[in-house]
Amino acid sequence: MSTSDAALPSEPVDFAVDLTGHEMTRRAHVMEALGADWDPVAMVRGEEEAYDMLYSGLDEEQQRVYDALLAAGVLPRRGGGDASA
Repeated sequence: MSTSDAALPSEPVDFAVDLTGHEMTRRAHVMEALGADWDPVAMVRGEEEAYDMLYSGLDEEQQRVYDALLAAGVLPRRGGGDASA
């Protein structure tokens, strides 16, 4: 045991770090990287189109599995009033 070990507290010490300034800087860098022409609405529409393509044209067995996953709550229901629908 070294002499520095004796100086360690025996109980946990309250410790807080305010990362607010860092988080604002990080968000500013993200927005700068996205660029002025980034369109979040178009991005969401593109994502919805990708899901439509992914789950279209399923054969009978694939549709059965898809329906089971929906019923089990593994996949989200789409078009049911959710904000992303």
